[in-house]
Amino acid sequence: MTGTLLLAAAPIGRPGDASERLRAALADAPVIAAEDTRRLRRLAADLGVALAARIVSYYDQNERARAEELLGELLAGRDVLVITDAGMPGVSDPGYRLVRAAVAADVPVSVLPGPSAVTTALVVSGLPTDRFCFEGFPPRKPGERARRLDALAREPRTMVFFEAPHRLAATLAAMADAFGADRPAAVCRELTKTYEEVRRGPLAGLAAWAEDGVRGEITLVVAGAPEPEGLSEPADLVAAVAAREAAGTPRKQAISEVAKENGLPKRDVYDAVVAATR
Repeated sequence: MTGTLLLAAAPIGRPGDASERLRAALADAPVIAAEDTRRLRRLAADLGVALAARIVSYYDQNERARAEELLGELLAGRDVLVITDAGMPGVSDPGYRLVRAAVAADVPVSVLPGPSAVTTALVVSGLPTDRFCFEGFPPRKPGERARRLDALAREPRTMVFFEAPHRLAATLAAMADAFGADRPAAVCRELTKTYEEVRRGPLAGLAAWAEDGVRGEITLVVAGAPEPEGLSEPADLVAAVAAREAAGTPRKQAISEVAKENGLPKRDVYDAVVAATR
């Protein structure tokens, strides 16, 4: 008999959002793998739970090595509860590798559902919720981030991102450049906590607001691309850029204007112009 791997969602802000199932699971678990053992003990104290488990740290830097150890516990018949600092393990947090290993070894995997910053931000954003995708943290390096966002410029679904507060302004500016300055978005800060704030508006306006500095846990929600209503054929795009250039507009600006007016990534218009000049 093997143990069961239990993925336990932790409150994203207020300990009072924890369920009775989470309290019972924390009290009963023989082994707990925690992203931050100090936060785990603080949560347990807030919930009035006495921890009897063997507690091990399980974070990004040791996830691969620790997964082998935890799989050994499961194969020896001991249940293992995985909990991260907030939200669901495996969603931009440790857990995925252990789940993969457990599934491959025919170890039962179960989930203790609970709060999620992804769906909380989505429903409070005021943006469409019928179709959405989660994109995690954008790349940190400007070039990689720009390429990732350019690839998402035509994504029709509402997009949800996580971002660190000190990178928020740069990311919003990059999104405004890739998606268009007027694309609707929402910055959700400190969700469910005392200083919860949801700032809604166009990407360019949010980028300007964030320049003054923002604190706390951040979840970004960005509207999907609108249905294209303008030009789409490369020849038509090239002609539109050429017309603006003839009127005195610099090529870079002309490409940006044509892309924005037709709901297209600037890269598509640029590539059409370059191809036409070869």
